[in-house]
Amino acid sequence: MNRRLLTTAGAVIVSGSLLLGACSSSDTNEGASKTTEAAKTNFDQAQAKKVVAHYADGVAASYAASVASAKKLEASLKAFTASPSDATLSAAKDAWVAGRVDYRPTEAFRFYDGPIDEPETGPEGRINAWPMDEAYVDYVQGADGVDWVGIINDPTNYPEITKDVLVEANEKDGEENISTGWHAIEFLLWGQDLSETGPGSRPFTDYTTAQNAERRAQYLTLLGEILVSDLQSVADAWTPDADNYRKTFVADTNTAIAHIFRGIGALTVGELSGERMAVAVETQDQEDEHSCFSDTTNGDVAGNIAGVKMVLDGAYPGGLSGPGLITLIGEADKTTAAELTTQTAATLAEAENLPETFDQLLANNTAALEAIIDGLTEQGKLIAQGAKKMGIEVDTGV
Repeated sequence: MNRRLLTTAGAVIVSGSLLLGACSSSDTNEGASKTTEAAKTNFDQAQAKKVVAHYADGVAASYAASVASAKKLEASLKAFTASPSDATLSAAKDAWVAGRVDYRPTEAFRFYDGPIDEPETGPEGRINAWPMDEAYVDYVQGADGVDWVGIINDPTNYPEITKDVLVEANEKDGEENISTGWHAIEFLLWGQDLSETGPGSRPFTDYTTAQNAERRAQYLTLLGEILVSDLQSVADAWTPDADNYRKTFVADTNTAIAHIFRGIGALTVGELSGERMAVAVETQDQEDEHSCFSDTTNGDVAGNIAGVKMVLDGAYPGGLSGPGLITLIGEADKTTAAELTTQTAATLAEAENLPETFDQLLANNTAALEAIIDGLTEQGKLIAQGAKKMGIEVDTGV
């Protein structure tokens, strides 16, 4: 879940320095487009231009892949709500998991006022906001049984369930009032995770004989359509040969390089190691894990790290390869580039091989999670160090 309480790991460029660290959502995107004068001479402009152009191609390819899998999810949700059964529910869950695989790495393209999280128009809060108050959307298990609460069970205040209604409700009157996006879909597929050993187990009968089943089905169907529409809007902003954000991005090489550092630095330190991992380890509450309903948080951690590695290596979906950010870092300092490459690969390997699900590790083995947090901390230091070698000051707060 993408904790909107800190939207999150802020990265602010002030007086030519790129500052990265946890901050409030109002601070996240201020003053973001300067590099130091030194940066203009500390890296080769021709090579940097190639890195920026390839990054833009990679972003476009990544969002295209995410849109494609989100469309498959949308189709699976419609198939499920049209004919609810254990089989169609399982297929919809599988489509959600597959869609997350494509989406997670794209979070390395955030945190610099790009199309995904531009303060006024960016749809990130509708796509991946977290944590969510389940009771804002649907029934929950209370102390005395089932509490029939939420938008779905409130026809008085929500007589119609439409796209406009759901979009307007998102984060209304509170940042945990999440009504759209990946995690609202996740909750409506899995339900609350009340199990100590597995994910949520919402029955398909919630969409057939349960109270407000028809409204629940309508809600879930619309969520798929909204998700695809929002992701498509971001993908369109990165389409090549168009008068869009991408055109502006590639036109200013130095600012683009600073933004690229900003994206991977903020995701590594403030967002992933901080909000998504350290908070959960501290509270030991599975409500603080990113995808708590489906117990797929391990994949979230690995997918985010894979996104950082993708930007460094220049290896993107569809076999797209070319010069990545590590190329420029290596020209400035080979040792830092080698250490960052090694550290990122090692942290990713740890995340991909966690011995238990995230909630089980919170209960039984926080050391495994703490090891990844430590790895991400070192990764953040090396990102800052690599940027500094290029003349860009980056304070990751570690």
